[in-house]
Amino acid sequence: MEALETIQSKRKVKTVSLETFVFLAVLIAGFGYVGSIMGAGIMFKVLMNTAHDLLLNTVFLIMAMAVLAGAISALLSEFGVISLLNKMFALFMKPLYGMPGASIVGALTTYLSDNPAIIAFAKDKSFTRYFKDYQIPALCNIGTAFGMGLIVTTFMISQGSEYVVPALIGNLGAIIGSIVSVRIMLHFTKKHYKYDSKKESLHKSEKVEEVREIRDGNVFQRSLEAMLEGGKNGVELGMAIIPGVLIVCTLVMVLTFGPSTDPQTGQAIYTGAAYEGIGLLPIIGEKINFIIEPLFGFTSPEAIAFPLTSLGAVGAAMSLVPKFITDGIVTPNDIAVFTAMGMCWSGYLSTHVGMMDALDARPLTGKAILSHTIGGLCAGMSAHFIFMLIG
Repeated sequence: MEALETIQSKRKVKTVSLETFVFLAVLIAGFGYVGSIMGAGIMFKVLMNTAHDLLLNTVFLIMAMAVLAGAISALLSEFGVISLLNKMFALFMKPLYGMPGASIVGALTTYLSDNPAIIAFAKDKSFTRYFKDYQIPALCNIGTAFGMGLIVTTFMISQGSEYVVPALIGNLGAIIGSIVSVRIMLHFTKKHYKYDSKKESLHKSEKVEEVREIRDGNVFQRSLEAMLEGGKNGVELGMAIIPGVLIVCTLVMVLTFGPSTDPQTGQAIYTGAAYEGIGLLPIIGEKINFIIEPLFGFTSPEAIAFPLTSLGAVGAAMSLVPKFITDGIVTPNDIAVFTAMGMCWSGYLSTHVGMMDALDARPLTGKAILSHTIGGLCAGMSAHFIFMLIG
């Protein structure tokens, strides 16, 4: 509630100030730069088509996932599975992550699906009762660190038997990155919520782990009510993330991808189709390759395209791998790093805003992104160094 009140409060300033002109200058320069490359008309067409495609194929997919995850979350809570997992995994989740054992449920769920699945759990009061106020926003980081983990891992393994071990090493690197990300995030959230370790208080009661609430009725009634209520929370979540996903992800896509290819001539052209862009992020990656190569062990500058694309969509990044392998651009070490960073980042720039908004922690969005950026870098470096030790 404190975070929500912070969101709603606004300050009063002069009607026109220096920031007005600075904002106009940045806005005009940004749109002018993109428009000068692809054309003003094409630029707006690309923005609209990309946002429309994201709404239909990404947001509604996330909403469907959230509905199912919400129903499962409610069932797990209703019949005490989360309580059991909280007791089982508290022994290592607390010392490693500084989180309750129940948070392992969110990590497993996102590993099997995608980042926003954890928000359905975060909206379930029978789940959040195990968490302190400052720990709730960190669920965004721990969920994102494992998002699409199973898909990324199986995809890398499917590229060849020599990539089985690198993919597993990548999973280990992602775990290390997740610990770093969550720990840094908790440092910020403790300050934001003015956490005092001497006055620890749980959401419900001091004996929250000793009892749990259940619904009235027989097993069938309880199951049905739990699933419907959890699914309803998923629908609300899907609606809440629309602004963040459409706005931020559209921007990231335009900066990441390049123009389309003419099927007849093979030349790069702008048609106004969704996901066309100016390819700025890969260019930046090539400029800083001298720093990235010793940290991640990449042998080709083109390899940086994978982690940079993962910032916006790890699914799109995975589509780069087969061609990289065919062209001999990547090595098993690179696959380990790809798995770690792809799994840990998993398009967090395009989901963090919506996820933090859904958690009523919008003021901490910048901190969450900073924490996860560092965590993803640590994941990639860890995978590289572990591969060197094993290899």
